[in-house]
Amino acid sequence: MEALIPVINKLQDVFNTVGTDIIQLPQIAVVGTQSSGKSSVLESLVGRDLLPRGTGIVTRRPLILQLVHVDADDRRKTGDENGVDGEEWAKFLHTKNKIYTDFDEIRQEIENETERISGNNKGISDEPIHLKVFSPNVVNLTLVDLPGITKVPVGDQPKDIELLIRELILKYISNPNCIILAVTAANTDMATSEALKVAREVDPDGRRTLAVVTKLDLMDAGTDAMDVLMGRVIPVKLGLIGVVNRSQLDINNKKSVADSIRDEYAFLQKKYPSLANRNGTKYLARTLNRLLMHHIRDCLPELKTRINVLAAQYQSLLGSYGEPVDDKSATLLQLITKFATEYCNTIEGTAKYIETAELCGGARICYIFHETFGRTLESVDPLGGLTTIDVLTAIRNATGPRPALFVPEISFELLVKRQVKRLEEPSLRCVELVHEEMQRIIQHCSNYSTQELLRFPKLHDAIVEVVTSLLRKRLPVTNEMVHNLVAIELAYINTKHPDFADACGLMNNNIEEQRRNRMRDLPSAVPRDKTGGAPPGEQEGGTGTWRGMLKKGEDGQGDDRSKQQSSGSTQKGHAVNLLDVPVPVTRKLSAREQRDCEVIERLIKSYFLIVRKNIQDSVPKAVMHFLVNHVKDSLQSELVGQLYKSALLDDLLTESEDMAQRRNEAADMLKALQKASQVIAEIRETHLW
Repeated sequence: MEALIPVINKLQDVFNTVGTDIIQLPQIAVVGTQSSGKSSVLESLVGRDLLPRGTGIVTRRPLILQLVHVDADDRRKTGDENGVDGEEWAKFLHTKNKIYTDFDEIRQEIENETERISGNNKGISDEPIHLKVFSPNVVNLTLVDLPGITKVPVGDQPKDIELLIRELILKYISNPNCIILAVTAANTDMATSEALKVAREVDPDGRRTLAVVTKLDLMDAGTDAMDVLMGRVIPVKLGLIGVVNRSQLDINNKKSVADSIRDEYAFLQKKYPSLANRNGTKYLARTLNRLLMHHIRDCLPELKTRINVLAAQYQSLLGSYGEPVDDKSATLLQLITKFATEYCNTIEGTAKYIETAELCGGARICYIFHETFGRTLESVDPLGGLTTIDVLTAIRNATGPRPALFVPEISFELLVKRQVKRLEEPSLRCVELVHEEMQRIIQHCSNYSTQELLRFPKLHDAIVEVVTSLLRKRLPVTNEMVHNLVAIELAYINTKHPDFADACGLMNNNIEEQRRNRMRDLPSAVPRDKTGGAPPGEQEGGTGTWRGMLKKGEDGQGDDRSKQQSSGSTQKGHAVNLLDVPVPVTRKLSAREQRDCEVIERLIKSYFLIVRKNIQDSVPKAVMHFLVNHVKDSLQSELVGQLYKSALLDDLLTESEDMAQRRNEAADMLKALQKASQVIAEIRETHLW
């Protein structure tokens, strides 16, 4: 199982080549406050001085430190291949294949690279520095040194430096594959440890947190860390390990790490003899190695699944970017044909990509016809905007200066045309809605059906322009046809329409029945029929004619005239200006007027419903023929005629500036994922997992 850590290092190298953290590999993140001893702990694990030193914030970029154990044979072989003479060497990712054997030079390179990105002030950056150290004196580990937690900004640091560092730390330790190494100085109160506090935020159960207590030799006289190291103060599931760091004086005097580890062992044997074998730098290194191996073993199944899923996604992404164009003429024709086919398929409902969030294409057009347009027409009141006074006024205006014996038919035509005209606006709105949906289908095809078009933005724009222009040309033609449909209905009021004749007959029967009932209710002293037959007026008009429907009520007008004459006699001798007499807006209608208006209203409603039914049926047919079907049938030829020209090939098939770059990045990532998958497969074959 020891070989699992080099495998993770190999995976880290694979993903370093593409510069991404899309895969969260198992690693150990070192967290602590400034001057808590984080850097000293790391140097003790490496066994060499290689990290920058100073006051205040020194670590200003994450340092991903890979420790690779090499034995004598591997060291000799690898050294010959790389031209390395010493036992230990290191490599930075950003310096490519340059080999470092001088650890002072490594420290200087870390400082230079930090200043290159983070600047000369005390600012921080989340861009990591990758360093790999090969040595026979280390165990296989992957560590991440993070900036120390601080509270107060100093120098040129931003005012929100505490928040920036906190977000950077959380970015790394939120990785569920990360072991948290929480470093706390022994001469501080463990209950106020910032490192343990931030670790608990992402690991409340403590399943991946290991606490390190530094500076055991700097505790106040008369105190010790026994309770802390025994876990009685702050229990940590992975344990607590105490270490002794080099002091600043030791560093200034060039005290080696090896000498420091010997002194640490002597201190632990003297101060904590019962705990000496479970504390110290060597025990910490072995513990971290063991924890990381077990953690890697637990993470590998999920890691393998994640890599396979990403490989499939990047394979699909690379496919959508397409291959470099060789035959431009064939490619252009292929893209045009595919777009036209997908456009028509979207209308027909046979597109490859079916929208699930909302209605689209032909389904929405159907909804417009039968739901939006149909319900709008049904909501139009046949007598909307028409009052009884309007009807009565139309009847009077149609008779001219002569008092009417019968209701003139012209009044019915005048009023019913006015109502039928109201159907034109919703009909034209139906055309507009379908046109808008035809326009939306263009975007739908661009987004879902023909992603290859995104490679060629100029071709995409040209196709959109051609289709938009075609739709724009068909819109006035369709509007004109719909306008004509309404005009046709207005041109001839067919009172012989079978449905309308049936309605007239039914109303005549109802009116005749009402007349008979009134005649039956007349007083017996009034003779109903002196000659044994009908009066001349009634003989002229039977119940099946307009005259028979509207004859009643003239006797009431005779009484009105006698009253007007007697009233006029009382005004005799006084000049009256008839034009000054106001016409009442509302008044009580006579029986005949009421009956005339009711008949006209019923006739209008009956005929309006017939016309509305015709319009509701004919408008969708007209829209389909003049707009939808015409665009479907002519789209392919229109696109080819406008765009398939040799002079336009180079311009239309010019890729977007970043397309080639994205294709290369996707190819590199896919290659890295495939290589990572092979590495994990080798683990299974060697029974390491």
